[in-house]
Amino acid sequence: MQVCRTVQEVREFLRANRHKGPVGLVPTMGYFHAGHLALMHRARRECATVVVSIYVNPLQFGPAEDYSSYPRDPQRDLQLAREAGGVAVFMPSDEEMYPSGYATYVEVQGLTDKLCGRHRPGHFRGVATVVTKLFNIVRPDRAYFGEKDFQQALVIKRLVADLNFDLEVLTVPTVREPDGLAMSSRNVYLSPAERQAATVLYSSLLKARNAILAGERDPRRIENLLAEAINAEPLARLEYAEVYGLPWLAELTRLEGEVLLAVAARVGRARLIDNMVVVVP
Repeated sequence: MQVCRTVQEVREFLRANRHKGPVGLVPTMGYFHAGHLALMHRARRECATVVVSIYVNPLQFGPAEDYSSYPRDPQRDLQLAREAGGVAVFMPSDEEMYPSGYATYVEVQGLTDKLCGRHRPGHFRGVATVVTKLFNIVRPDRAYFGEKDFQQALVIKRLVADLNFDLEVLTVPTVREPDGLAMSSRNVYLSPAERQAATVLYSSLLKARNAILAGERDPRRIENLLAEAINAEPLARLEYAEVYGLPWLAELTRLEGEVLLAVAARVGRARLIDNMVVVVP
């Protein structure tokens, strides 16, 4: 397995391998779980060469967020990537990504004003900046993102369309624990009691979906149902429970077509997000 720590190294690796066929990129912040591995396996099936980036990007963390404590285990990540097979790993330092004098940032407007963007100012500017850099460094034909971070995937799709990147953005369904909890690196923060409480995010989405399938068409009632379900869990602190139309998070007065149900809550130290796409009958 090739491990590259500089832009020059990963570009040299790709110069030697690009002729083999499509190049896939899987951007991650490491601390791998089954969701990351699903992205790698999908990329390996569809691309001749796969680059997995491991980089905890400081630009997407706010001053009071968990950048310094974000879970990291690079040796375990490398072992899991090695077991996944057929991937190269790009592990840059902060100095490699943002050298002295760095002064350029990328911002996607509109899509980033709601959901996580409203509650984490500057977050998506950091995401868009680092992903733009990775796209320019790797020049992939395909890039893979998880649907758990649904808003992030939409922001990246908008970025690619607006800046004319010659690549395809592909999403992979959320990987869940047997009880429905979405896989997340931050799940490691949860105590046993908090881990049980965290399942309320998924169960609230199921209740809302069932209400829609039973005929409910008022988005405000669905948002209230989501909020009430999460607020009923004493260990969960609701951040948002919102419903939007797809593909671009349209405000709705009546549910129709494809809609996104999205929730976020804090359980102990962990900020958790989840979502579900529902096709309204």
